[in-house]
Amino acid sequence: MTTFADLGLSAKLLKALEKTKLQTPTPIQAQAIPHIMQGRDLMGLAQTGTGKTAAFGLPLLHRLLDIGHPPGPKNVRALILAPTRELTLQIKDNLEVFTKGTPVKVTMVVGGASLFRQAQALAKGSDVLVATPGRLIDLLERGDVKLDQCGYLVLDEADHMLDMGFIHSLRKIAKHIPLKRQTLLFSATMPKDISEIADTYLRDPVRVQVTTTGKTADKVTQGVHFLPNGDKARVLEDYLKKHPGEQALVFGRTKHGSEKLMKLLAGWGFKAGSIHGNKSQSQRDRTLTEFRNGELDVLVATDVAARGIDIPTVRHVYNFDMPNVPENYVHRIGRTARAGAEGSSVSFCAPAEMGELQAIEKLLKKPLPILGGAPWAADIVAATPKPGQNRGQRPARPQGGRPQAAKPAGSKPQGARPAAKPKPMGGGNAPRRSDGGKPAGQRRSS
Repeated sequence: MTTFADLGLSAKLLKALEKTKLQTPTPIQAQAIPHIMQGRDLMGLAQTGTGKTAAFGLPLLHRLLDIGHPPGPKNVRALILAPTRELTLQIKDNLEVFTKGTPVKVTMVVGGASLFRQAQALAKGSDVLVATPGRLIDLLERGDVKLDQCGYLVLDEADHMLDMGFIHSLRKIAKHIPLKRQTLLFSATMPKDISEIADTYLRDPVRVQVTTTGKTADKVTQGVHFLPNGDKARVLEDYLKKHPGEQALVFGRTKHGSEKLMKLLAGWGFKAGSIHGNKSQSQRDRTLTEFRNGELDVLVATDVAARGIDIPTVRHVYNFDMPNVPENYVHRIGRTARAGAEGSSVSFCAPAEMGELQAIEKLLKKPLPILGGAPWAADIVAATPKPGQNRGQRPARPQGGRPQAAKPAGSKPQGARPAAKPKPMGGGNAPRRSDGGKPAGQRRSS
């Protein structure tokens, strides 16, 4: 059996590892660490939850410990780029566990936090900078950070970075980093665009792959429930009531819809919170802390959180809205069954989401078990507008047009005065714009 000591890591790092739950290297760690310690560029393909942070973090820190003197003012020795604030925070927290008792300094910069304070943190230099692309560009343009001495570049969750439109930001940042560097790219999937990025930024990379595209966590039971949008909230309530005291993560497609759902669940007595792009950094951090500490039972999130939450106590994942990118399904349900635990995933599929479900099943190479309802007939699917269709328009609804979602028994007619208990969400009027719906040039808030 391979151990971390067998991989040649420094004694200081091995001592730090003794205080963690990491006893033996995961497959991605065992395969990637030796190549990285040899200075090779590397392209790693592994699903979420396989230990990628330690796979690049430990050998990177090992090499930085050999330098022996602090970085210069505003200088950065190693840069790690991640697509979301939550993932950036997770990486920083993990690295700080490994660097405890060493002189290595880890700094984080993300959108939604004080530029002035981040500039202050960078003023004396940093061994490792973990950043979201937009905020890093802000600091580069202000002259608050220098990358001309940066010898290491890590692109984590590169496929998600592309999904969020950060390719132009990556090009801007790469111009500030010397060509003579070690570059590491990690991704859960390997679409054509990722291969092109690897060809552009990596030199003769070693390729390490420990999973197949579309492979979901082994201990997650999965299923799909077919129902109209208007019935989703009540069915979700039933599922949550079946598992009292067990933490659940609920995924919505839009910021507005996720916030509305959270308030609905809170009104029904659930200890619920939400994280999405309209929340400030402090709000998101506070909500995640409450969820991690068990103060919240339900967290409603958009896909901005799909790859940045590592909370072993999450037992259930509910896809309230089906993801419009099939790979995101894998990342969503990867938030449960972590650290060897078991978990469940239930997806709610409305008529307009049959295409998304079919794309997911094609990726998984198998159908999802049916937990309720029946697959929607082709004529119903054809008559239902796709999410976001006719966005920004207010045409009169023609007869025979958009079908009305079935309402739960006892719900009030539209326009009626609400009862004391909040009424269920209807899917027809909620805006369907996703967090990634802005043009690439405007996505600077992460």
